[in-house]
Amino acid sequence: MRPTLKQPQRSVDHFRQGIVGWVLGDHSAKAFQPLWSRVARWQCCFYVTDRWTVYPNFIPDGDQIVSKTYMIRVEGENTRLRHYLARLHRKTLCCSKSVEMLAHSIRLLLHSLKFDDIPVPLRFIS
Repeated sequence: MRPTLKQPQRSVDHFRQGIVGWVLGDHSAKAFQPLWSRVARWQCCFYVTDRWTVYPNFIPDGDQIVSKTYMIRVEGENTRLRHYLARLHRKTLCCSKSVEMLAHSIRLLLHSLKFDDIPVPLRFIS
């Protein structure tokens, strides 16, 4: 039996490119809580979401807009992550068994996409 794959849950800002927050986990409220803790501090006027049943437990009434149209931005970021990281492809054999390595891979990819460089420790520079 295959272990449950940890997937990144992401938040994006519709006015700038890139992922602004993410956590690894399944589709549970427990996994979403750390991401919501970060996003709630932004005090947004509204939150665009899909129909995931966990959101109403966190997002105040009247602040959630459920719209597949506005979720295109998030789906685009999902596609970009899957493009660069084979371990995030659906139904693939390239599945990381280490949550820590998956987290490091995502951090490195997001840094590379945002700053157009890959941080290399000085010990590897000759």
